[in-house]
Amino acid sequence: MALTLTHARYQLLETVRVPIAIIGSTFFPAAAMLFFVVPFTGEDPMMATLATASMMTFAVMSTSLFTYGTGVADDRAQPWDPYLRTLPAGAFPRLGGRVLAGLAMIGLSVVPVLLIAAFLTDATITPGRLLLALGALALGSIPFTLIGMLIGYTLPPKGAVALTQVVFFPMAVGGGLFGPPRGGPEFIETVAPYLPSRGAVELVWAAAGGPPATTTAIVMLVVWTAVAAIGAVWAYRRDEGARFS
Repeated sequence: MALTLTHARYQLLETVRVPIAIIGSTFFPAAAMLFFVVPFTGEDPMMATLATASMMTFAVMSTSLFTYGTGVADDRAQPWDPYLRTLPAGAFPRLGGRVLAGLAMIGLSVVPVLLIAAFLTDATITPGRLLLALGALALGSIPFTLIGMLIGYTLPPKGAVALTQVVFFPMAVGGGLFGPPRGGPEFIETVAPYLPSRGAVELVWAAAGGPPATTTAIVMLVVWTAVAAIGAVWAYRRDEGARFS
C-alpha cells in the first residue's frame, strides 16, 4: 500500500507540473455546464439537477479516458517506464497508484460543475442523494478507466490521443449527455442504451432522484466493463511481452 501511495503521489506531481492538464480536465466540463445547462434548464430544479448529473458524468468520462488513454501511452514512451517494469515490486503498485491518481483528477473535474450548479442554477439535491450520485459516478467511471488503459497500452502517444478523441465525443453525444432524459432525438434514443455513457449517466440520474435506470442500459454497462477489462489485461500483457520478454 505504501508503494501504491508513492506511485500515486509521483503521478499527481507529474500532472501538477503541467498545469494545462488540470485546466483541460476542469475547463471542458465547466464550459459544457455553462453553455448547455445554465441557459436552458437553470430555472427548472429537477431538469437542472439531472443536467448537472449529465455534466458530472461527462467530466468523469472525459477525465478517465484522457488520463488513462493518453497518460499511459505517454508513460510508455518515457525511459523511466521500462525501468519501473523491471523492479521486483510487481504491477499492482503502479496500476493502483495510477488508479488513485486518476480518481483524484476525476474528483477535481467534478468540482467546477457542482459549483456552477450551486450558484447559477436552481438545481437541488439532499446530502444523501449527493453522496449516492458521487458513488454512482465512481462506479460509472470504471469502464472508461479500462477503455483508457486499453488504448494507452496498445498505441503510441499520438495514436492514443487521436483514438481517445474518436471514442470520447461519439460516446458523449450518443449517450445523450447533452440532452434531456428520455426525450432526445430519435437516433440518440435508439443508440444510447447500448453505449456505456448512457448506463453510467442513468445510474447518476437515478441516484440524484431522477428516473430509474433502464435494464438495457445497465446490462450494456456491465458488458462494456467486462469487455474493456479483458481488453485492458490483454493489452498490458501484450505490451509486457513485446518489450520485456
